[in-house]
Amino acid sequence: MAAGSRLLLLLLLLPWLVMASHSPPGCKIRITSKGLDLVKQEGLRFVEQELQNITVSDLHGKEGQFHYNISQVKVVDLQLAFSDLHFQPQQHLVFNISNASISLRFRRQLLYWFFYDIGSINASADGVHIHTVLQLAKDEAGRLKISNITCNASIARMHAGFSGTLRKVYEFLSTFIVTGMRFLLSQQICPSLEHASLVLLNSVLDTVPVRNYVDEHIGIDYSLLRDPAVSTDTLDLDFKGMFFPRARENQELENHAVEPVIKETERMVYVAFSEYFFDSAMHAYFQAGVLAIELQGEKVPKDLEVLLRATFFGTIFMLSPAVDAPLRLVLQVSAPPRCIIKPSGTSVSVSAFLNISLVAPGRPPVQLSSMAMETKLSAKVFLQGKALRVQLDLRRFRIYSKQSALESLALFSLQAPLKTLLQLTIMPIINERTKKGVQIPLPEGMDFTKEVVTNHAGFLTVGADLHFSKGLREVIEKYRPAPTTPAYPSSRPAEPSMDPHQL
Repeated sequence: MAAGSRLLLLLLLLPWLVMASHSPPGCKIRITSKGLDLVKQEGLRFVEQELQNITVSDLHGKEGQFHYNISQVKVVDLQLAFSDLHFQPQQHLVFNISNASISLRFRRQLLYWFFYDIGSINASADGVHIHTVLQLAKDEAGRLKISNITCNASIARMHAGFSGTLRKVYEFLSTFIVTGMRFLLSQQICPSLEHASLVLLNSVLDTVPVRNYVDEHIGIDYSLLRDPAVSTDTLDLDFKGMFFPRARENQELENHAVEPVIKETERMVYVAFSEYFFDSAMHAYFQAGVLAIELQGEKVPKDLEVLLRATFFGTIFMLSPAVDAPLRLVLQVSAPPRCIIKPSGTSVSVSAFLNISLVAPGRPPVQLSSMAMETKLSAKVFLQGKALRVQLDLRRFRIYSKQSALESLALFSLQAPLKTLLQLTIMPIINERTKKGVQIPLPEGMDFTKEVVTNHAGFLTVGADLHFSKGLREVIEKYRPAPTTPAYPSSRPAEPSMDPHQL
């Protein structure tokens, strides 16, 4: 009976345990098949460059009295006519090259009794097939990585053109030479692509921001929450998407927001942001203590100063001789602002208090009033380059006294001028601070175009196309470690021997 009760309790708690282990993302990115097609175009150029740099070992041997040596093998041309890059569930990308051809040129040396021949040979490898599967995963730092690659390469046929005085001899030996060259070439294709993927392409993924600073006050955590989810048409990445105050970098904010759901597949890429993403930014700024603005003396608009002095005339008159002391207005947010995303738009609710004081030189400030403020800001979210930016505008505004309802009535005349103060003075300062925006987690050299922002219940999505402002090779070379200079000059590599006795 006790065992049955425990089993029943476990079944009841199982859904809650699953939900607890699944942290919802603050930011989600979906790459579609259309986006993968663009990546394929740039990736194919990169693969061509890598295959052109293949190094093939020298081939030498003898058949009876014939001694031969093949060296200085170079790839001179590539024809990758048929290629395909597609998603493969659950975590893989598959890259295939079919019926490609590779043209080679190499140096020949032949010794037959007392006859010695030297020259170059042009060869062609046809029917080249390459099948690679890249496994994508989250590393310990929360960064997307190519964690493994499987590769198979084959060459259907290879032929070489011979010329010179011993052309007939070379044609006799062509079976040995061509077979050996085909084997050596096929053995170098996969190691070259494995290095390109696990080292070079991962160095490009290292340029994706994971945990970096936004400004002098806050930072952003874009670490992956889990391994990427790959379907036949899409690749989905779940990022933490949490801002943090730089003074408390280990501070965590629980995510209780709606999880973004991306259903569209028409554009190359979709980026979704939940309310948690924006809430954590405002919470981080609040924790950093920067959501406060002070205006004093000449910074207070003249019309507002005259109205405030008239409103609090009785209190000021009783403070003689401090009647002519400058006014000071301190606007302080009292709680972290909250973001609300609806299909109709995005808004931010802010609660604050406004302290109005007289500040006489050499004397402590004298508070004239402390009033509460409730404001609702409309937020326009847009992308500029790879930076997500927010433009805020005052939509609703209300002030009231924290002491009594009677004083709230007395403050009613300040409603319009204080709203004007916010619109003309405070809002430009806030928008200037948010002008820089925050970078979206994309590799360097890849940018958005034709962005469209769509609001949903609890989150918003940005659908866009992609383009490469820099090639993969350019980014790789930018971050490639500089070669170390040897302490002593190294000797130059020896040239291939011209002495037939050394064959």
